[in-house]
Amino acid sequence: MASIFERIALVFKSKANKTLDKYEDPRETLDYSYQKQLELLQNVRRGVADVATSRKRVELQASKLNSEVERLQSAAQRALESNREDLAREALTRKAGLQTQLDDLQTQHAQLQGEEEKLVRASSRLQAKVDAFRTRKETIKATYSAAEAQTRINEAFTGISEEMSDVGLAIQRAEDKTLQLQARASAVDELLASGALEDPTGTVKDDITRELDMLAADSTVESELAAMKAQLTGGPAARPEIESAPAAQESGDTQGRQA
Repeated sequence: MASIFERIALVFKSKANKTLDKYEDPRETLDYSYQKQLELLQNVRRGVADVATSRKRVELQASKLNSEVERLQSAAQRALESNREDLAREALTRKAGLQTQLDDLQTQHAQLQGEEEKLVRASSRLQAKVDAFRTRKETIKATYSAAEAQTRINEAFTGISEEMSDVGLAIQRAEDKTLQLQARASAVDELLASGALEDPTGTVKDDITRELDMLAADSTVESELAAMKAQLTGGPAARPEIESAPAAQESGDTQGRQA
């Protein structure tokens, strides 16, 4: 049973890793890592400042104790010169106590100074690493951006990308629909022209009707042209050829009967 749960957990982890890998942007990860390094560097610098502040405080205390030790030494000297050995002894006793404190402060100062120097060296090394990481980060980001742009361009040219595939499918559907509409329109025109379908508007005529209409139009044009010529010459208007043919045949028959 435990192995089944382990396998299920492994499957979920693999799915999660794949999903995270799909949406992860290396540039954002690099920026986040750089930000964390800057925060660490800032903490180290703050530690250096704190140690330096403590060292300076110890120096001030030591300077104050040292002044007090020198004052007690001078007081003991004056008391001894005034034959006040008891006062000189008291001054020297106090001086010894302050000297012990001064020695402790000097030891503490040396420790703080050593710690400060370590932190300064660590801060310098960390600063160098952060600077190197920043340079490397910007180089990787620029390379990644260029590769991403080149990939998108190549996918656009080849039509591999999802966006271009959708566009290609839309174009194909539009072309197919256009061809279908053109074929349908052409088929309807042929049916109307052949008379298989009737046009309720009367705008579409079959072949025979169109030929008769063309003959009638030609006859009308010839008649108008003959009338215009008669007006210009002052003679009788010539009849159209379509009507003159029977007249010529009748004249020939009359001449035949007279002969």
